[in-house]
Amino acid sequence: MSIKRETIKKIDHKLVEEVVEDELLERFKSCYQCGTCSGGCPSGRRTAMRTRELIRQGLAGLTDELLSSDLLWLCSTCYTCAERCPRDVPSTDIILKLRNIAAHRGLMRGPHVAVCKNLFNTGHGVPIGGEPWLTFRKTLKLSPLPPTVHSFPEALKEVQTIVKETGFEQLITQGEAVQKEMIKKEQEMTPQKIKALEDQLQKLKADAEKAKKAQEAPKK
Repeated sequence: MSIKRETIKKIDHKLVEEVVEDELLERFKSCYQCGTCSGGCPSGRRTAMRTRELIRQGLAGLTDELLSSDLLWLCSTCYTCAERCPRDVPSTDIILKLRNIAAHRGLMRGPHVAVCKNLFNTGHGVPIGGEPWLTFRKTLKLSPLPPTVHSFPEALKEVQTIVKETGFEQLITQGEAVQKEMIKKEQEMTPQKIKALEDQLQKLKADAEKAKKAQEAPKK
C-alpha cells in the first residue's frame, strides 16, 4: 500500500480573521484538535461530517478546500460539539459563519438553494404538503392552512421584499448558477473518471493474474 503525499498549494489565513471578526467566534483559534466535537457529533454517526476537520482546515488556511467541502453543509446545528468542547470553541457558530462566507462566494449547495427558493416563493423553507397533509389537518379539526404566510398573501410579499432588500435573492441566484456550472463540469469529467476506473480495474486484474501465475509456477 502506497502513501500519497498531499501538497498544499495555497494557504490563506485571512479566512480565520474573517471568521473571528464576530466577537462570539474569538475562540476559534483556541481549538487544539482533541476530537471531542467529531466524537460526539450526531450527524457524524450517519454522514461523513467531521467537525474537527472543518476547524483544522480553517486554522490551516485551506480556504478553497474548506468552503467548497460538502462537509460544511452536513452540520445539523444541534450544538452538541459546542456544549462538549473543553476549550469552549463555538464550533457550530463557526460553521454557520463559514456557510455564510461560502454562500457569499456562490458556493451554496443545491439542496440549500432549493430551500432558499422555497422561502422566497412560499414564505417557508419547507412549504406545506399536498392533499394528504390538508386532510390530516381536517381530521384534527384544524383549518386546511395554518395561520402562517400560507394564509396571509400580504405577509409573503413582505418576506419577498426582505429577501430582495437584504441581497439574499442575489445570493440564491448566484448559488444556483454556480451549482449548474459545477454539475456541468462534473458531467464533462464523468467519461474521464470512468476511463480511469476501467484502467485501474484492468491493472488490478493484470496484477492478480501475474500473482496467480507466480504462485502456480513450479519451484526450482
